[in-house]
Order: sequence, then C-alpha cells, then structure tokens
Amino acid sequence: MKNLTILGSTGSIGKNTLEIVRQFPDRFRVIALGAGKNLEPLKSQIDEFRPTAVSVLNEEVARELGKLIETTADLEIYWGEEGYKKISSIPDVDMVVSAIVGGAGFAPTVAAIEAGKDIALANKETLVMGGEIVTRLVKEKGVQLLPVDSEHSAIFQCLQGNRRDNVRKILLTASGGPFRKYSKEEMDSVTPDDALNHPTWAMGSKITIDSSTLMNKGLEVIEAHWLFDVAPEQIQIHIHPESIIHSMVEYIDGSVIAQLGIPDMKTPIAYALAYPDRLPIDNPPLDLFALKKLTFYEPDFELFPCLRLAYEALKAGGTMPAVLNAANEVAVEAFLTRKIPFLAIPEVIELTMQKHQVSAGQEIDEVLGADRWARETANTLIEEKYSLR
Repeated sequence: MKNLTILGSTGSIGKNTLEIVRQFPDRFRVIALGAGKNLEPLKSQIDEFRPTAVSVLNEEVARELGKLIETTADLEIYWGEEGYKKISSIPDVDMVVSAIVGGAGFAPTVAAIEAGKDIALANKETLVMGGEIVTRLVKEKGVQLLPVDSEHSAIFQCLQGNRRDNVRKILLTASGGPFRKYSKEEMDSVTPDDALNHPTWAMGSKITIDSSTLMNKGLEVIEAHWLFDVAPEQIQIHIHPESIIHSMVEYIDGSVIAQLGIPDMKTPIAYALAYPDRLPIDNPPLDLFALKKLTFYEPDFELFPCLRLAYEALKAGGTMPAVLNAANEVAVEAFLTRKIPFLAIPEVIELTMQKHQVSAGQEIDEVLGADRWARETANTLIEEKYSLR
C-alpha cells in the first residue's frame, strides 16, 4: 500500500490521480489532500477518500471548509504555504503528487523532498524555478522524482534500458494549441474564450493559456533539461497536432524511440504512481489501424515568442527561469481578466526579463525573492503600459 499526499486535488491532475486510486484501492491510500478554494469538490473528495489532513488556500477558506464538513475530529485542516508544506511532510506519506498549478507548488514540493518523500511531479514550475536546488536535494535525500507531464513521462519511458550518454536529442512534441494556423493579425484579436478552447487536452485555465502561447512547451524544455540532464540545444520541439506520440528520444546511432498513446493523463499518472510497475487502467487502447496520419512540423518562434524566451531564460540560468515563470503567471492572469491583449503576454514577460539582474539561484530564498520581484515588476509594467489601452 502506497500512502499519498495529493497537492492540487481539485484540479485536472488531482482528479485523474484520485480516479487511479479509486480503481486500485488495494495499492493506494490518500493520507492528505491539498486544494485551493474550490470547496464543493474538495468536500466530496474528503467524504470519499477520508484523508487525515487537508490544506486549502487561506484561513478564511479553511473556516468555510470546517463549516461544510460534519466533523473535524479525524481531520486536520491547514492553510496557506505552510499548510501545503505540512501535508507534504506527514511521516506516513510515501509519495507526494505535486499538481498545484504555478509557482505555488515550488515550496511544498521542496518540503516533501526534504522530508524524504518520492515525488510524482506534475508541477513543472518546481524545476523551472529551482531546477538546480531540486535535483541536488533529490540526490541528497535519495528520493525518486517521477514525471507526470505526458511528454516527460514519455521521455522517461523511452530512456528505460538505455544509457543516457547515448542520447543525441530529446524530441518534445506539442499539440501546437488552438492558434497554430493563425496569422499574427488573427492572434491580435484572440479573446480568453478563444484561448481556452484547446483542440486536444482538457486542462485548467492557466495551463490552457500557456498551451495557446506555447509557453507550456517552453517551460517543458526547461523541465526536460533538469529531469534528463541534457543541454538546451539537445531539446527540440516538434508540433504534432494529433497528440498521439507524446515525445521521442533520438540516440547517437540514429534510432528514435517514441511513446504513443491516446491523449489521456491517467496513463502517465498511473505510471508515476506505480513505477516500475504498469497498471491495467480503464483506458481505451490506441487503435493504430484507425489512424489516418501523424503529422509534424517546426514551431514558429516568431509567431510564438514565448518559446524563444524560455530558451533564453534557460541559457541565462540562475534566477532567470524563475523570473520567466512568475512574469508569465502575472501576464496570463491579466489576459484572463481582460487587462491586456493576447499578444501582450510575451511582451510583459520579455520586458520583465530585460529588467532582471540574474543571480546564481542556488538557494531557496534567492529563487523565491526573484519570483516576488518578477511578479511586482510585471504587475507594474501592466499597470503602466496597458491600463490606458
């Protein structure tokens, strides 16, 4: 029996993780749940899975949750960053599923590693913000860091049984998002409703916007660098609209190994939870005979400048990736609330990066300080540059 803390339990990854637990109650038990402020689904999860602890966004939400549930006698309720860190460090927990969206997932994931927990990582921002810190801690604590993103899970699977020094390239696939065939003029009039209509995957709003700007893929490039110890120039993006090949690894002898499957997150989640086993999950198999074609083309770095910015941040190193991530989160929220237009998202990120003085980023406080600075700077830029539009 593997005991789990699930951070981000009411989001897409969290719900799919609980579906795996539901299918395999003899293998997994939920000890703690971390959520934001979406209390109705959290209450249902508490009623069904009976965790011993939960953590929510803040104290006010915690009080509301206390009123919703019948008794708190067997349930500890925490809140805020300290609450998430607390439930990530519970002694009985074996694995923490890190699925909180955005930079908020960094500190709880680090706390879990420091407490000796294995990590099923769906929060790519953890490695974007503090890849050097996290990979160092993973080695020091002797824990497993298992990728949940479909692309990184695919790469992880393609590497099994092969030597890392035989890798020539990581071929990271991307659906291309809803605007892959748009002109720049068409993108200038994109609304939040347009951007939230992803053609392939069902995800939360922030990740869906990141997919539409291709920042999601840029963040995945940085994540892949740290997960698989490859140089930026060894990571190549391939737009693959069908989302059947989840990623590939090219070896020095010219062989390319790919991982294929239907676009459903339960597969990579189950693989991370049960590794090195595979679970007979209730997913339809991929019907290769039904596939008419699989297509690939190069990404347009001019039309999607977030990709360029991600590579630049990775090459700059230090605190720059944390600044990239924080500025992106601020810009995406501003777009969703209609404070800035779609094409202003990369503008805000680039202007914020240009103002940043890079430091080494080898300490947690240093990374969190860069994150705070970037958020303040991006918000100021939005107020000064776009508020009168």
